[in-house]
Parts: sequence; structure tokens; C-alpha cells
Amino acid sequence: MQASSFEDFFIAIKRNDVPALRQLAQRGFDMNTRNEAGDPGLVLAIRDGSGAVAQYLVSEKSVNIEARTAKDESALMLAALKGELDLARRLIARQAEVNKPGWTPLHYAATHPGNASVDMVRLMLEHHAYIDAESPNGTTPLMMAAQYGQPAVVQLLLDEGADPLIKNQRGLTAMDFAHRAGRAASAEMIAAVVRARQPKGKW
Repeated sequence: MQASSFEDFFIAIKRNDVPALRQLAQRGFDMNTRNEAGDPGLVLAIRDGSGAVAQYLVSEKSVNIEARTAKDESALMLAALKGELDLARRLIARQAEVNKPGWTPLHYAATHPGNASVDMVRLMLEHHAYIDAESPNGTTPLMMAAQYGQPAVVQLLLDEGADPLIKNQRGLTAMDFAHRAGRAASAEMIAAVVRARQPKGKW
């Protein structure tokens, strides 16, 4: 029965089937069970777009919301990447780690190309996300926004004090990221901040 429950659990997640999960929970099945790849159910639900299941799992106090994937991705990171603002708020209310070491939820929020990204980045900053957090290869949220995100997110990060002069391990700045991605508007926003920082000459 346990083997079939294991399969049922991941089928229910994929199908966004909350009643099936409730039945499993009532039978004592562990909602923290991981799949063969080691990924926890909550992260899978967010990744697969199974919103009702994700909300159900977050509401279950027994669910470990900080369970990470093999790539060290948390539920909050996936919610940030997908622009799931309400879910991110609920995860933070359950003490999800905003400033985890390595890649952070703010990196992922800055990467989201959709309209929710500005509010998501603001949410992370309101909960004391470190604005110049460096990934294992030295990449900052501003760099991610410059290459993948909305120009409005680039502007928000700059307005909130993100440092445009930081270089990653390959020696690239946020402006380099913007230029390489052909994002002229973001590159100009960053250039304007860099110019404003330069000392004025005395004549």
C-alpha cells in the first residue's frame, strides 16, 4: 500500500488534486515525501503550476517549507521565480528563509519576466533580503534582472541601492549582462547610475 501511496502522492501533485492529498494525509502519508530525484512535494507543486496543491501544502503545519531540491532550491525561490506573490507571502509568514546562502529568492524574483516581478522583488526587500547577495559564482540579483527581468525591476533595485559596479567571477558587471542580452533600456538605467556616481571634474 505504501508504494502505491508514494505514486498517488506525486500523481495528485501533478494533477493539482487537493482531495486526493487530503485522503493520503488522513491515512498518515508523509506530506514531506520526496520523489526519486530527491525533490520535495511542495517544490514540485510550485514548479508544475499546481497552485491549489501548493497552497494546501503550505497550510499544513507538518510540511517543511525549507526542504530543498538537489540543486538547493527552496519553495520560496520557486514561488519567486514563478511570480506567485500570494504563495510567497504565505511562505514568508511561515518563516521561509529569505536570505539563504548561495542563490537566493531575490535572485529568482529578479529573474521573473512577468508583471508580478516588481511586487515580488519589493516583497523580498521588505523582508530584509540582502540586495547585493552573491550567488556561488558572484552573480547579484541586479545582474539577473539586467539579463532576464523587467526593466522596472532593474530600476527598483538601483533605486533601493543595488551596487551596479560589482563584478561576478567572470569579471562581468550588471551592465555587461544587459548588453549581452540586448537589453538597451536596462543597460541605460544602469549606466545613468554609474555616471551619477562618478566624481564631477573641477574646472
